[in-house]
Amino acid sequence: MPVVPVSVGKVVQESVPTELKVVGTVEASAIVQAKSQVAGELMAVHFTEGQNVAKGDLLFEIDPRPFDDALRQAQAAVERDKAQIVQAEAALERDKATARFAQSDAERQAELNKGGLTPHSVYDQAQSSSDAANASARSTLAAIDTAKAALDSDQAAVERARLDLVYCQIRAPISGRTGNLLVHPGNLVKVNDVPLVVIHQVSPIFVNFAAPEQHLGAIRRLAGEGRKLAVRVESQDDPGRTTNGFLSVIDNTVDATTGTIHLKATFENADRMLWPGQFVTATLTLDTIQNAVVAPAEAVQSGQMGSFVYAVKADNHVEIRVVTTGATWHSKVVIASGLRPGETVVTDGQLRIFPGAQIVPVDAAKLGTGPL
Repeated sequence: MPVVPVSVGKVVQESVPTELKVVGTVEASAIVQAKSQVAGELMAVHFTEGQNVAKGDLLFEIDPRPFDDALRQAQAAVERDKAQIVQAEAALERDKATARFAQSDAERQAELNKGGLTPHSVYDQAQSSSDAANASARSTLAAIDTAKAALDSDQAAVERARLDLVYCQIRAPISGRTGNLLVHPGNLVKVNDVPLVVIHQVSPIFVNFAAPEQHLGAIRRLAGEGRKLAVRVESQDDPGRTTNGFLSVIDNTVDATTGTIHLKATFENADRMLWPGQFVTATLTLDTIQNAVVAPAEAVQSGQMGSFVYAVKADNHVEIRVVTTGATWHSKVVIASGLRPGETVVTDGQLRIFPGAQIVPVDAAKLGTGPL
């Protein structure tokens, strides 16, 4: 029988991480609707649709003229209140001086009245003048308190007018990417009405996925040890491109309908690979199997007897070896039984051989079929 050229690989012993691979969806870490806090005409838009903006960037301008007028009116009212307070304080000093003189005169008339030197009516008149002067002083003091209260109110109106003037410039509350412009310049906007634009924060970004309930114990145990469980995602439209993050949220309830637990992973997404609403393949790394027997995944075939490989003996003849497989990691598969570290298995060209066939190892690129 002719010698058959095949590709071969080695069975090795190495540490293999236990991975859980599921489909997930990308979710923005924050979604903010930019709305107006004042009413007025939308004057200008300072961004383009789909643009990345930083927190604090100017997005919209609303006509500030009515709010400038309101601010000037409030400031004028404050100055008026201050002038009224000064005037009332001067009046209070005058009333206090008048009250002191009237009190002194009333006391002098009382002494003269006791000696019979003045009529009683003169004493009564002096006492009435003293009481009137004291009442006038109290009234002026109350007027000062009223003016100070009015000053506080008008100063609050000034601060409110300044705040409304600040609200005429609508700035980005978060860093993220803008969506479609929903209100165009020239339109009148109302307070807290329709959103002007929606901003999605995409850095960091979340990936939501669900894990089978049987993995919940291991996930909770590893997360409880303070470890950050690594999560790798792969774009479905670009399978070779991946990015790494970590598990950040374990839901507090198992979905009884599906028997899964909802998980959320966080990614920096500095290269903007992930996009809100996108479907991705998420791989959660759990425990690591130490000293596992690992063979190339393409060496394992399926038949009536189950999984098997063609093992290469020392004389370059092959034999069928039934194997029990475990987890798959990249292009390798864990062999629970059937192979030992150091053995050689056929990885390509299995259709050309049979038990007892003699083979010659060659590079996969030199085979007519190429790599499987």
